[in-house]
Amino acid sequence: MSTPIRVIVADDQEMIRDGIGVLLASCADIDVIGFAGDGREAMDVAAQVNPDVIVMDIRMPHMDGLQATASITAAKTDADARPRILILTTFDHDDYVYEALASGASGFMLKGASARELIEAVRVVNAGDGLLAPSVTKRLIAEFSTRRREGRTANPTVLAQVTPREMDVLREVARGASNAEIAERLYLSEQTVKTHVGHLLAKLGARDRTQAVVFAYENGVV
Repeated sequence: MSTPIRVIVADDQEMIRDGIGVLLASCADIDVIGFAGDGREAMDVAAQVNPDVIVMDIRMPHMDGLQATASITAAKTDADARPRILILTTFDHDDYVYEALASGASGFMLKGASARELIEAVRVVNAGDGLLAPSVTKRLIAEFSTRRREGRTANPTVLAQVTPREMDVLREVARGASNAEIAERLYLSEQTVKTHVGHLLAKLGARDRTQAVVFAYENGVV
């Protein structure tokens, strides 16, 4: 049996925080190991218990979820040792979405999601795959990534390491394609696609597919 996913829930509303905790703890493969009422507390609890995933609200007192996400993801040099952050918020403003991803979050969901969707989101993010709420479209990512990109140039050093075939895969990842869809479009096996994605993440310094998407849009790959 695999080790349960260790989760912290950070939300300033106690009822919501406890409700999410009860929901996630009902799953055999998820272990809720801590709670936090604001960003600063989320940082402190994460440092103490070393979770796999933090379900993080954005608007919280003392320190918001975006600041906490940036601090937590930057705290350890070993990317694999950092907890993955799943933003769960009421607000789907474009700037919030982009800042969450730019801060190092691996996923962004709205509180209107179903219980099943939230549970699956925790599993997906823990597995190293990025996740965005269906309402957060690639068009929005492109728009605020373009705003972020203004006045900046592409990173030629990193891009030079990417092979032409890996670049093809990166473009498909940025368009939201799954491994199966990429395999079909590029006439590759799914295992080969998975290998290419792994190489891309290492070369780009990205923790997961979401961060690879941000890189692709920031650097004009798509």
